[in-house]
Amino acid sequence: MPLTLNQRIQQFYDRSSNLWEEIWGEHMHHGYYGANGTEKKNRRQAQIDLIEEVLRWADITQAQHILDVGCGIGGSSLYLAERYGANATGITLSPVQANRATERAQDAGIAATFQVADALQMPFADGSFDFVWSMESGEHMPDKEQFLRECVRVLKPGGTLLMVTWCHRPTTSDTPLTAAENQLLEKIYDLYCLPYVIALPEYEAIAQDLPVRNIRTADWSTAVAPFWDEVIDSALTPAAILGLLRSGWTTIRGAFAIRLMQQGYRQGLIRFGLLTAQKL
Repeated sequence: MPLTLNQRIQQFYDRSSNLWEEIWGEHMHHGYYGANGTEKKNRRQAQIDLIEEVLRWADITQAQHILDVGCGIGGSSLYLAERYGANATGITLSPVQANRATERAQDAGIAATFQVADALQMPFADGSFDFVWSMESGEHMPDKEQFLRECVRVLKPGGTLLMVTWCHRPTTSDTPLTAAENQLLEKIYDLYCLPYVIALPEYEAIAQDLPVRNIRTADWSTAVAPFWDEVIDSALTPAAILGLLRSGWTTIRGAFAIRLMQQGYRQGLIRFGLLTAQKL
């Protein structure tokens, strides 16, 4: 039987997360290279800087109960829990990621728990968290409206949603995606187990129909685009090549998408979108 999308995502991260941690460390997301994308810095520092810049942009000054949706191996969860002196919960479709994140939390003595769960049907009561963080997981969601609805549902009144996700360029009836653009996106979807991505204004429109206020969005594509140059450089090392071979075909296929993402940013097709809002 063909695998479902969730099964494909699970297998992709089950097989690739160990290699990513070996090469890159605990943070499985873009880095920040200054507003103009011109700052030179250590790639791991760039990832930390992205977290800090996003928090500053959204004005997150405190948090007590944090939910990390699409937590990976716990990089953001543990960072946020330590930064704010908070309890963090992370969810992922990958048992390998959840287990590794749990190990890392225990080793660090940080109050964080991790579990396998579907972000479209979260196993949490309404109003369980005061801060919901989603760093580059929205692109995997097959129902963007349900995804945002669930994120808002589990927020306490007054709590903050902060989502960072891959998007495509804004479109209008006069400027739809071209056939070539759609072809490039389809290749990326296939290699990275994505159902589809949408434009940032579409996310904002979804949020406007939810019980939230103070909706803000931003496009940081320029600031993060150099990340893919760094990934390509790191992938060309002997350790990375050997790790790819050991990780299997799923991970190798994913590596083929690196240059496609680089191409998408250079063409202005792939966009890096931020959205924040407070629950009513």
